[in-house]
Amino acid sequence: MKLIGILDSPFVRRVAISMRLLGLPFEHAAVSVFRGFGEFQQINPVVKAPTLIADDGSVLMDSTLMLIYAEALAGRSLMPAEPAALLRELRLVGLALAGCEKTAQIVYERGLRPAEKLHQPWIDRVTGQLHAAYGELDAELAAQPLDTREAGLQQAAITAGVAWTFTQFMLPDAAPAARFPHLAAHAAAMEALPVFRAIPCDDALNL
Repeated sequence: MKLIGILDSPFVRRVAISMRLLGLPFEHAAVSVFRGFGEFQQINPVVKAPTLIADDGSVLMDSTLMLIYAEALAGRSLMPAEPAALLRELRLVGLALAGCEKTAQIVYERGLRPAEKLHQPWIDRVTGQLHAAYGELDAELAAQPLDTREAGLQQAAITAGVAWTFTQFMLPDAAPAARFPHLAAHAAAMEALPVFRAIPCDDALNL
């Protein structure tokens, strides 16, 4: 299998970390949807990261769909099976992914739109949504921390860690750690794990 996309994308990184934990071998191609648009278009005309090329050549998009396929290949899941536990896990993953999406929206607004056309009310609205997502996630982690041992990792722990690191990497001023201390502490524990260090946000490692 081949995973396409740069690891400063939390969506690419959560797939790479999850596949490593599931014991699935894959090749990584660090192609940017911006700097490498033409190259990415040759791989996937939709130019969407992450892109996963299966062994039979099939192309998958969307990190969650890739993880469904990866877990089917591995024969085990990074999600709990018991309904109540699964419900909470899905809630936490949803909050973390919302944080990723809102961070990306702010990055695109600031980085791609001409300065004279920036719409501050829109940035304020999206920032409020980012804070709401991380506020809910921080409260959940305060009430019931997630397992941060590599052997016990599940998808909510992975995605929450990846999401916070992404926001801090791209927009360190947008979500102060002091405002979300439990989430910040969780991400720090995640980033200290060998599997996270092996797949860094700055894309420094050639997988």
